[in-house]
Amino acid sequence: MAGRKVLIVYAHQEPKSLNGSLKTVAVEELRKQGCTVTVSDLYAMQFEPRATRNDIVDCLHNSDEFNYGVETWEAYKRGGLSNDLIEEQKKVQEADLLIFQNKLALFSFTTGGSKEMYAKGGVNGDIRYLLWPMQHGIMHFCGIKVLEPHICFAPEYVSEEKRKEMLLAWAQRLKTLWKEEPINCSPEWYFK
Repeated sequence: MAGRKVLIVYAHQEPKSLNGSLKTVAVEELRKQGCTVTVSDLYAMQFEPRATRNDIVDCLHNSDEFNYGVETWEAYKRGGLSNDLIEEQKKVQEADLLIFQNKLALFSFTTGGSKEMYAKGGVNGDIRYLLWPMQHGIMHFCGIKVLEPHICFAPEYVSEEKRKEMLLAWAQRLKTLWKEEPINCSPEWYFK
């Protein structure tokens, strides 16, 4: 959809991996649709995932006892958060669509195991239960409408032809992504 803004949060150390290819396909396909696509490459940015005092660039609200939640809220209110946090928050606020491209994130990711390993009764458990805290507890809770994830199971264990099929399936999905309905983030199956 022309004029839409897309933010891809990409977190993989190897650009030549299937994750890297999925990111590239998303950028190319969405730009063909007239979207403005921004990629936050967390590895290239050397993004610091830990919540630390470095996230606050001015004085602390309570220098006697550091409480991250309180301090970042107070810093946010007075404009005292670090530039990297402010820049990423701005990207999220401006985006019409967020794609998390990672080994385990929303929308598009790869697994280290087969589909059977992530099924009900599988060794890793039902993938829906693994994703629910992120889909519901983080994204839905923050008011973001969540789409069905796009999962590529065990790409390192399949043929080159199968990996190409995975990329093609992702490209095809991106063509109709704007017509998809959000998933139910509080489905009945979770509570049974």
